[in-house]
Amino acid sequence: MRIVLLGPPGAGKGTQSKELAVRLGLPHISTGDILRENVKASTSLGKQAKDYMDKGLLVPDELVAKMLKDRFQQPDLNKGFILDGYPRNLAQAKTLDEIFKEKAIGLDFVIYLDTSVPVILQRLTGRLVCSICGANFHATNMPPKVKGACDKCGASLYQRTDDKEETIMKRLEVYKQEASPLLDYYKATKKLHTLAADEDAKVVLDKIILLVTKSNDTLKA
Repeated sequence: MRIVLLGPPGAGKGTQSKELAVRLGLPHISTGDILRENVKASTSLGKQAKDYMDKGLLVPDELVAKMLKDRFQQPDLNKGFILDGYPRNLAQAKTLDEIFKEKAIGLDFVIYLDTSVPVILQRLTGRLVCSICGANFHATNMPPKVKGACDKCGASLYQRTDDKEETIMKRLEVYKQEASPLLDYYKATKKLHTLAADEDAKVVLDKIILLVTKSNDTLKA
């Protein structure tokens, strides 16, 4: 089963994709993880990416696409995967199609986590991140055991600068502009499924599981 999770910032793509991967027994793919792994391992692509990052620049799409293509050559993905964080726009969707075409595979599900602005603001403005290990917490939804300290390593927690309300609204506006043609593209493939994602993470996960298992059973029948 090959699944892509889409949604605006704060929709819970990362959380849901990791849990979904565990429940379905499939590898979880995140372009952010792939980028960090390449930089850490000092691969040729990782070194190129680090040059951009050290200068405070965004890593070009072309470089990320090459890392993603390399990841899809690995045998653990032969039976399926959960992909989140990519594609973010129509150009990336077409790049992904080219990668899949070379491997003679296709997507089974593109799931859009439809989330309202008030819920997104509540989730993101309360998000706390560990300064050392990167673990995520939430001031209300998932507070640390000790205020201001990471449960896992004890380091201090901080709020990301892009989790301020004004910045979030700008990010959502940019996302809306890019997502509209992307969703239209996947609608045309008849693989797009939209799920309301304002509810608790576990409720949303159960919705996703029900969707993919029922649809998969129908295809097998």
